[in-house]
Amino acid sequence: MAEIIHTINSWVWGPVMLFLILGTGVYLTMGLRFLTVRKIPAAFRQLFTRTHGAGEGEISPFGALMTALSATIGTGNLAGVATAIALGGPGALFWMWLAALFGMATKYAEAVLAVHYREHDGEGRYKGGPMYYIKNGLKQHWHWLGFLFAVFGGLAGFGIANTVQSNSVSQVLETSFDIEPLVTGIVLAVLVAAVILGGIRRIAHVTSVLVPFMAVAYLLAGLGLILSNIGELPGAVVVIVDSAFNGHAASGGFAGAGVLLALRMGVARGIFSNEAGLGSAPIAHAAAKTDNPVRQGTIAMLGTFIDTLVVCTITGLAIVMTGVMESGETGANLTRMAFAQGLPGGEWVVTFGLCLFAFTTMIGWSYYGERCVVFLFGERGVLPFRLVWVMAIPLGTVGELNLVWVIADILNACMAIPNLTALILLAPVVFKLTREHFAAAAKPGDRPA
Repeated sequence: MAEIIHTINSWVWGPVMLFLILGTGVYLTMGLRFLTVRKIPAAFRQLFTRTHGAGEGEISPFGALMTALSATIGTGNLAGVATAIALGGPGALFWMWLAALFGMATKYAEAVLAVHYREHDGEGRYKGGPMYYIKNGLKQHWHWLGFLFAVFGGLAGFGIANTVQSNSVSQVLETSFDIEPLVTGIVLAVLVAAVILGGIRRIAHVTSVLVPFMAVAYLLAGLGLILSNIGELPGAVVVIVDSAFNGHAASGGFAGAGVLLALRMGVARGIFSNEAGLGSAPIAHAAAKTDNPVRQGTIAMLGTFIDTLVVCTITGLAIVMTGVMESGETGANLTRMAFAQGLPGGEWVVTFGLCLFAFTTMIGWSYYGERCVVFLFGERGVLPFRLVWVMAIPLGTVGELNLVWVIADILNACMAIPNLTALILLAPVVFKLTREHFAAAAKPGDRPA
């Protein structure tokens, strides 16, 4: 059975899926005339000047972005990048950057559609995401895709965003402080329950504090490492670019194989990290207090920029600059080794960062799964889902989860397929809304977003 599951995973995350995800990003980027790249400075200005939002919704646009980032900035930024470099060579980081640039357009389109086609219950609670823009934006013969997304989305989180996260935290705390895994699981379950039982408003409030704190702390530590080893930076950049097009000895085989492996690992791990195309983030952005889908889209695309082009880059540069990629280690241990070697006390930054990243991932993804359950069963499914989510956390700390990782990967691919299909079919709507918004903003007396 394990062999069959691994075979399915290698197929669903093979060249076809990677081409579909990357191709969708390229198509949307071209259709938007590179707007997502051109509007990065304006998006940051908008983020910090419109924190409370204008229009109906449950949380501020800033809170929606922080909720989305809480789910994406996680162990993938520490362990995923390291795994990509260990297996695909340093060139994997270059392809991760490229995938992120196109992935910004994917994340933008997801948020635009999520806000445009969202629903509300009359009490201020908004529902949105791929299942709703499939239901409200596509013809009836496509609606089964929304059902499939909700099923896979409701299940996927229990793997990669719940049990796997608690398992990672329990292992690092057991290694560093000799804390029993089950104790870690129980404490995590209590902390997560205290947040998610309060709903999206409490989740947004907590993530609006924790996510900026942990991102800035990791960024400062990473910049400290880079500055203290600044002489290695030019050579590291040359190695990354050269490896992307010529392969790298650490990846094994001939150069052509190295290039393909770097491409595959860079795109795949980048997608796992920023989730552009999976359809998860638009569920959070649909709850934003906003009166304009395009405005929320420009804020949403910053999630991919911050996650991959900032946080993942820090991890990648640390590994390449310190030379630890030849050590044979992989995953979070490789990142920990790089920070320990390049910065005094750097190993503790990774240890505590991993714990905090995992915690925010658990609370962010709980909301995604919950909204999928609401789509399938209505509001009556919320409390049972939250209780099951909390109870699954300690189980992850005491189990062997290698197979759970693979199953979660498959479920994530199953989420991406209906979402990407909807994005391609609804791309003309995204292009039309974008044109109308910026045409109106260009009129005299209006300020462009």
